[in-house]
Amino acid sequence: MSRSPRALVVVGGDDTHHDLLGAAGVLTRLGAAAGFATAAAVGMQRFADPRPDTADADVFVLYDSGALFPTRQQEALADTVAGGTGLVALHMSNVMADPAGADRAHRDLLGNHYLSHGPGHHEGRHRIEIVAEHPITAGVEDFELFDEYYEFAFADDDHVVLAERTRDDGVRIPVLYAREVGDGRVVYLALGHDMRSWGEPAFQRLVIQAIRWAGRA
Repeated sequence: MSRSPRALVVVGGDDTHHDLLGAAGVLTRLGAAAGFATAAAVGMQRFADPRPDTADADVFVLYDSGALFPTRQQEALADTVAGGTGLVALHMSNVMADPAGADRAHRDLLGNHYLSHGPGHHEGRHRIEIVAEHPITAGVEDFELFDEYYEFAFADDDHVVLAERTRDDGVRIPVLYAREVGDGRVVYLALGHDMRSWGEPAFQRLVIQAIRWAGRA
């Protein structure tokens, strides 16, 4: 008998600016809604010499706010994803102290690193435009939500941008993309600061479908 697909929500870091416990609960429920047996875990030092809860995951859902993430652990996660495990990373999971050095393995796997909130206010209500047809965006129309602005630099050109927003100065900023790394699938979604965005039906559908796509459900 084949087992149910498994997702592991991994949160970590400092909860001063992000509600890690709240995110863990929301993302665990979305993983279950995607059809995965979903558990939550804390900390990034779990990918090298993994315990069963990590080793058996078909997809990781990452919500990391500055947790200690040693290079050895980054490389182990990259190897695991290249071997076929999915990765869905949200919001501040792209914040890195040294993207060209100690954090390069994570940057190269995820495909980007955080730059800033951009000009003006760091959060506000804005419109998200779906710009590509994909299993992750299926059935999702353009929508508005209140969220924190994130801008980032791509690590390479190996990605498909699925959704964007437009700044007040007319510059278009990607907020969702998908890529493949070896036999694995990676999704980055810049949205997801707090319950104001987590409660939006469109946000929830994007996360559910990202988990299904990355986890090959």
